[in-house]
Amino acid sequence: SFDWNDGLFDVTWSENNEHVLITSSGDGSLQIWDTAKTKGPLQVYKEHTQEAYSVDWSQTRGEQLVVSGSWDQTAKLWDPAVGKSLCTFKGHEGVIYSTIWSPHIPGCFASASGDQTLRVWDVKAPGVKLVIPAHQAEILSCDWCKYDENLLVTGAVDCSLKGWDLRNIRQPVFILLGHTYAIRRVKFSPFHATLLASCSYDFTVRFWDFSKPNPLLETVEHHTEFTCGLDLSLHNRGQV
Repeated sequence: SFDWNDGLFDVTWSENNEHVLITSSGDGSLQIWDTAKTKGPLQVYKEHTQEAYSVDWSQTRGEQLVVSGSWDQTAKLWDPAVGKSLCTFKGHEGVIYSTIWSPHIPGCFASASGDQTLRVWDVKAPGVKLVIPAHQAEILSCDWCKYDENLLVTGAVDCSLKGWDLRNIRQPVFILLGHTYAIRRVKFSPFHATLLASCSYDFTVRFWDFSKPNPLLETVEHHTEFTCGLDLSLHNRGQV
């Protein structure tokens, strides 16, 4: 286990070294850790001026890039081999809660914000590529479909999940209702194109298949407090 002197909000594994991971912290910094060297962080990036709330390592081959999102309303791009950020993305008018790389398109990531928008960015071009006014509430989470490069899902304080097709953003592809408090995290399945999981401040984890007439597959009520995060195993189909 590693210790840091402030709260840790997010963590991402390296995609090119099984021992390396990056955390993001309440003091605005990112820490790179090596599980083979348990002394302390290999590196600390301190550029964000408020809480660093999300961090994600790119999954496409041919690039090793990290994106972070902060309550300072900016996202930053990092190369773990370089000691400072490569660039800063500005445009959100509220805190950024989630920054997630596209699993398909190199150099493309999405961000979800308290300004009620989902935004899509291209690291090769300055400025935002796409702005989607996805909810009339703060958006706490977003994720990309693993089987469709144009499909994203958002989860918000309005208790709803919405699917978005980047080719037509006028209305959502699907809306999933059932949670009774804010949705904190949503993840698409790595094995099924239409399956996703969400967790919420209503203490539940819910599994959905948006292709079905009754999309709510299961509600899991194991937790006795806010459910703040979840992920699906890439190796074991049934494991969350």
